[in-house]
Amino acid sequence: MKKLINEFINYLSVERGLAMNTLESYGRDLRQYSQYLESDSATLDSATRQTIANYLLYLQKQGKATATIARRLAALKAFYQFLVRQKYVESDPTANLESPKLEKRLPKVLSVREVELLLQQPNPSQPAGLRDRAMLELLYATGIRVSELVALDLPDLNLEMGYIRCRGRGSRERLVPVGSLAQRSLKEYLESGRPRLVKDPAEQALFVNHHGRRLTRQGFWKIVKRYADDARIEKEITPHTLRHSFATHLLENGADLRSVQEMLGHADISTTQMYNQLALKGRIREVYARTHPRA
Repeated sequence: MKKLINEFINYLSVERGLAMNTLESYGRDLRQYSQYLESDSATLDSATRQTIANYLLYLQKQGKATATIARRLAALKAFYQFLVRQKYVESDPTANLESPKLEKRLPKVLSVREVELLLQQPNPSQPAGLRDRAMLELLYATGIRVSELVALDLPDLNLEMGYIRCRGRGSRERLVPVGSLAQRSLKEYLESGRPRLVKDPAEQALFVNHHGRRLTRQGFWKIVKRYADDARIEKEITPHTLRHSFATHLLENGADLRSVQEMLGHADISTTQMYNQLALKGRIREVYARTHPRA
């Protein structure tokens, strides 16, 4: 089964052009399913609809979130469809199995004041502080994903024109405008911070760690969480917090949904629409606070 999983992942990479994070997620989910089959003395060929149902029930008993179970089932569906097309198995036991209904929860966002507090934490007298401020300013100014942020190379940045070239999911490329404050922080980092961090002059990564190599996604979020603690922000910080805040604050201030969709790199506008609900909540609170006599 390991060989078939690798073949499937290779197909997703070459034929579908899926991002590395997505490929790793598929691989992890399918390896865990393979372990379950072994413990149940079953194989890909012998697995039935009931086998899949039992597996989903097993995940539920393990305390897995509904979203996690839905993702695992989606991975299995895609895998079995591939196996049937390649004639590795005769039938698809996941056919007609419905995904568990997901509870639609709106993402948590920072207030404008909380964002300002977060952006004030890096120490600009240190090279790492200049880097961190530039990263936070850029993330909030553009709404790009953290994986896209750490993947940026020097040629992807055009300070003169005020934009970055970003490669999103499925290797889709887009240009995203960069605000004046983020441009200024980036310029200061490139002039006074990055040269003191980089060890190899040939290094192309825009943001580097203290070893002079490309900063990782995990490294970035350790930095952000530390600054959130320093700023005494009690809200939970997730990899998408600044991205969610970017989109919500734009819509609260009158940006149109299509423009926000383009900047975020969403393939489907329905994904962007959830931010409308958050923006509406913010406007309602503002109107209430401004107009109610005892607010």
